[in-house]
Amino acid sequence: MVTIDHDAVLRARVLLLGSGRPSRAELAGAYRVLAEVSPKAYMGKLVDAVLALYYENRDPEASLALAAEASRAARGIEAGAPNRGERLRRALDAYQASLFALGRRAEGRAICEELAEAGRSKPLAIVLAEEGRFREAAELDEKAARNGIPEHSFWNMVSWAANLEGAGLHDAAAAVFRELLEETRREVSGERTALAILTWELVHFSQMREAVEDGAGAAAARREALTVLEELATTGEPKNWSCILDWWLTLFLLSGRAAEPPASPAYPMPPFGTNLGWSPHVRERFLDMLPDLEAEAAALGGAGRLPELVDIRRRITVRAAVRDGTHPHRFEERFRPYFDEGVALARRLTDDPARLARALTDRSMFLVAARTFEPAHTDFAEATALLHDH
Repeated sequence: MVTIDHDAVLRARVLLLGSGRPSRAELAGAYRVLAEVSPKAYMGKLVDAVLALYYENRDPEASLALAAEASRAARGIEAGAPNRGERLRRALDAYQASLFALGRRAEGRAICEELAEAGRSKPLAIVLAEEGRFREAAELDEKAARNGIPEHSFWNMVSWAANLEGAGLHDAAAAVFRELLEETRREVSGERTALAILTWELVHFSQMREAVEDGAGAAAARREALTVLEELATTGEPKNWSCILDWWLTLFLLSGRAAEPPASPAYPMPPFGTNLGWSPHVRERFLDMLPDLEAEAAALGGAGRLPELVDIRRRITVRAAVRDGTHPHRFEERFRPYFDEGVALARRLTDDPARLARALTDRSMFLVAARTFEPAHTDFAEATALLHDH
């Protein structure tokens, strides 16, 4: 039997009815008391108040305690109450993020599973992809895409296709990506999205088809991309778009997955297919590989092993892009040296047109992101010629 502290209840009611403006901590304290005696009226308000404290807090352990409290309160809201589902999803999302921030992966995954049951499956799909459980992640992505919001179709569809590819389901992945391309073409024709985004998608699709030795499919996608690039080089974007670097980064990162160690529960890797929502320790370890990769690159350069050096420098470039590739300030100036170096090294491989084509394609797509369209067209035209497209 719960013992009610009537004095505490009275103080809480006075605080809420008073003319002053209570602090967030005072509000949370009042709702903690009142939720005990009148959960139907106050449990939802308690969730909101505790989450407000969570969002302004900077101490990881305190954040975890607040998120756990908000989750307990949200679970305690009676079924059918207004906004119960949304409050539960917000609380559980905060809880799983706090657990992952502290490296408590197994507990975080369990909360992600509860969150998926509550109607928000993306965090669980990301966790599964990080662990190499691509088929399960793709099943969640399919549900999200089919129930999704049109303006988020790129993020749903790219993630879904990436996870299908990771599971070895290449034809299914291609079908999903073709669906995305069709939608993007429609949006471009209505000036609802950027030509740059269509270019990146077409080039990525060509790489998907090349990986499964569908030369005709890859060549067709490259030819279409070259046509779009020619339009960009001639007339530019029909409209001004805000920063779209996330689109470029997502596909550039995904193009590098095959060069990285395979993901597993024991060795989580980034959820290739999205650059958002990674577990903090996964992101940290991916970037922490940079010094070792730089040392390996130096050794390969010293030994004159150019093919391996080209590949390692590309992995370094991917990480540099992950670190701060979505910041538009001095974007071209900061990243151009990485891509120029990749092309310069690949040109020294006189009998390896595939690596040179890849380096030119990388630089071309980067230049599109930098809105430097004429050189982007020149690079991609050379890459296309090297791959004997007609």
